Amino acid sequence: MLDLFKKCFDFTRADEVKALGVYPYFRPIEENEGPVVQIEGRKVIMAGSNNYLGLTAHPKVKEAAIKAVEKYGTGCSGSRYLTGTLDLHIELEERLAKFFGAEAVLLYSTGYQTAQGIIPTLVNRGEYVVSDKDNHACIVAGQMMARGATAELVRYKHNDMKDLERILEKLPKDAPKLIVSDGVFSTGGEIVDLPTLVSLAKTYNARTLIDDAHAVGVIGKGGRGTASEFGLENEVDMTMGTFSKTFASLGGFVAAKAKVIDYLKHHSSALIFSASPTPAAVAAALAALEILEENPDLVKKLIRNANKVRTELKAAGFNVVDGRTAIVPVIVGDDNLAFKMWRMLYDAGVFVNVFISPGVPQGRQMMRTSYMASHEDEHLDYIIDAFKKVGKELGLI
Repeated sequence: MLDLFKKCFDFTRADEVKALGVYPYFRPIEENEGPVVQIEGRKVIMAGSNNYLGLTAHPKVKEAAIKAVEKYGTGCSGSRYLTGTLDLHIELEERLAKFFGAEAVLLYSTGYQTAQGIIPTLVNRGEYVVSDKDNHACIVAGQMMARGATAELVRYKHNDMKDLERILEKLPKDAPKLIVSDGVFSTGGEIVDLPTLVSLAKTYNARTLIDDAHAVGVIGKGGRGTASEFGLENEVDMTMGTFSKTFASLGGFVAAKAKVIDYLKHHSSALIFSASPTPAAVAAALAALEILEENPDLVKKLIRNANKVRTELKAAGFNVVDGRTAIVPVIVGDDNLAFKMWRMLYDAGVFVNVFISPGVPQGRQMMRTSYMASHEDEHLDYIIDAFKKVGKELGLI
């Protein structure tokens, strides 16, 4: 007789890595000052956070969250559909709609949940999800839910517009389609070829959904994301995003035409059957949005910081993925070597994210570093020096 838990007891990979002393995951942060955190009782420079503008520790953001708890309590105890809508939710939706130049915005309780709230709600039987193979896991979950509800799913090669067109040509011309792509891809930091994607969508009767989780606050005019970066604000049908990165909080959103938002409000299970975002989370995101609007130069500093590290590491001889976002991946090419390099960097006082297979293809194992506007040159120089020292010891440069 087979045991459902057999797979759990057979899983030993994590234990093996822990035994080697190089396990990089689930490390508890004891204090967080933005560019510097405390882990295991010592200060470490953070080079792996998605806190792109460094606002999680901003006094205005923390004060807003505290005041919201004092006024509204700790939670809403209901979904937006019933008893869980606060005036704060409405205010944030209206402010985000204005920021993005959209007709309307709808909040979800997490960024991950947002794709699951949109894709299976809009794409039904006889309709198609057309998805980049490297899209974020939240999109994969949403499209699999749609597929389970009898929608069709097809995927195209990563950011390959020729392959996207090849696939679109084969699909029924009259069938409704939704092309879904990350705006900035979360692993490699590449930017989608949005002008070509939008053009193909118009040609082949498709709508578009762009996930700007890693784009808002990073690219576009004043950090307004991918559509703004290419001047296509009125051409992208839906933009989704998260509050857990630039907006220093937790939750998600989608911006679209008012009628689309109204349909989601009344049909999206992920919205109707989930408790609404907490008062503190919404207030923090509102405060972060205000700071971004008032200080667009934060975006310039963020990109300047990332470009400095990208340039220096490439000059040192590292295999660095080209880009112009806050994500700077350094290719290592082997699981065990990646774990070892992570540990050596950590011991040197730098925390990065290690990506191994199957999360990335074989040969693409990497130190995935990311930067913040709150990093100063002293932090960046320390990170660069640590990489150079470790890279030489490992024979990578």
